[in-house]
Amino acid sequence: MTKIKINKFLIGHDCNPFIVAEVGINHNGEIKKAFEMIEIAKKTGLDAIKFQTFKASEFIADTNQTYTYKSQGKEITESMYDMFTRYEFSNKDWIKIKKKCDQEEILFLSSPQNYSDLELLLNLNIKAIKIGSDDLTNLPLLKKFSSTNLPIILSTGMSTIDEVSDALDAVGFFSGYPTILLVTTSQYPTPSKDVNLMKFHTLSKQFPNLPLGFSDHTVGPLASSLACVLGATFFEKHFTLDHNLPGPDHSFSIDPQELKIWRDSIINSFEMLGNPNIKPTKEEEKMKIIARRSICAIQDIKKGEIFTPKNLGIRRPGNGLKPIEIEKIFGTKAVKNIINGRVLEKGDYENGF
Repeated sequence: MTKIKINKFLIGHDCNPFIVAEVGINHNGEIKKAFEMIEIAKKTGLDAIKFQTFKASEFIADTNQTYTYKSQGKEITESMYDMFTRYEFSNKDWIKIKKKCDQEEILFLSSPQNYSDLELLLNLNIKAIKIGSDDLTNLPLLKKFSSTNLPIILSTGMSTIDEVSDALDAVGFFSGYPTILLVTTSQYPTPSKDVNLMKFHTLSKQFPNLPLGFSDHTVGPLASSLACVLGATFFEKHFTLDHNLPGPDHSFSIDPQELKIWRDSIINSFEMLGNPNIKPTKEEEKMKIIARRSICAIQDIKKGEIFTPKNLGIRRPGNGLKPIEIEKIFGTKAVKNIINGRVLEKGDYENGF
């Protein structure tokens, strides 16, 4: 499988999980909150933090189009245009955010919505481009983004396999363009029955050289851990400073404490995968001596005495002759005195050398 390099990180099969804190718009348009989230993501041990860079006027045509979401225990319906305008940052703000990420030594990522957003991010020396599920079928935009030669991270919510293939073709994956594909479901939160992690099997079979990841919109860490087992190597999940903040994404996002649990769960899951070789671990080698059995004297045996089932048995510890050897030893003679309970050695019986 192809490995994709983003800054200092390698992403792909057998690589350490690449774990991203998804801010999205959970900064609520406040740079102070954005800074705090950057600090938390770094302290928690995440590899990157991701934002969404947009200008509402450039991707929403109908200013009367509404969006309904849950916030602070209520159902809110408002103008989508007004909502996104409220969460916009200025170019100067983005410069400050990128600088803060550099200071904290955490990788800055963002999803540009339009060409102008891409230009801004390129000027900030972004290392990869994340494309949300909403733009999977916006093939002209995908082609423009892939003209940067930066790695593309592509989410697949709301998509069919044909749409995924068309998107991969648009960014140039089939010609070798560095691409990471994220399994996701565009439901917030995603119920268990709609996660469909078996998509990993479908995608890995259809696109065997494509690194896969998981954009997790479920509640809790379990789905990401399972995705890790199924081959995900890139992970992202929305997080918030407080579930009770106003806004469309806070209710289903994870808070700082949950962020650490989620991150640790992925790391532990990856570690548990280990390798496919069937062999004892170092600690199991020690346990073999304690738990396995060897051929032992089960009564005092005198020199010249014939070995039989009455004086030889199979007992712990396991640091002597293997049990399978006992039938060969029956009928031979002891060449020395052997006390009850001693593990038999090859030099203890005739023809044992």
